[in-house]
Amino acid sequence: MTIKYRPIKEEEYPFLEEMLYEALFVPKGQPKFPKSIIQHPNIIKYVKAWNQQKGDLAIVAVNEQNLVGVIWGRKFQVDKKGYGFVDENTPEISIAIKDEYRNKGIGTGLLTQIEIEYSRMGVENVSLSVDKRNPARKLYERCGYELYNEQETAVTMIKKVK
Repeated sequence: MTIKYRPIKEEEYPFLEEMLYEALFVPKGQPKFPKSIIQHPNIIKYVKAWNQQKGDLAIVAVNEQNLVGVIWGRKFQVDKKGYGFVDENTPEISIAIKDEYRNKGIGTGLLTQIEIEYSRMGVENVSLSVDKRNPARKLYERCGYELYNEQETAVTMIKKVK
């Protein structure tokens, strides 16, 4: 398996919506959310009108022409903040990898790629939100993300990239 990373192409924007659903954490033993949940305003704002806001950045992981994962980041305003909001200058990133490609180093590769690109753009920090029970939290900690804020079952993490 050879994974390549590259910026998302416009015709691949629907993949963001598909993977937004995959990024939603469901605790073990709980039923999955209905697919319609991504249309909720607090969720769809992570991908709606993609690449029309300054700072929108998405990188895909590709295996033999197949999209297998994606990481994307977006800046939010304080009155429309996301779950992992830190400030208006800090993009909040989201990541999703297809089930069969998880635990193969792709998440680490995607995180590294988006951190490099945001650093090139002059961004100082990136943030994310993760459920405390989500195994991906260990990945973020290994990659240098630190606790910024904690609320109920969710934590906001931050990493300096510049």
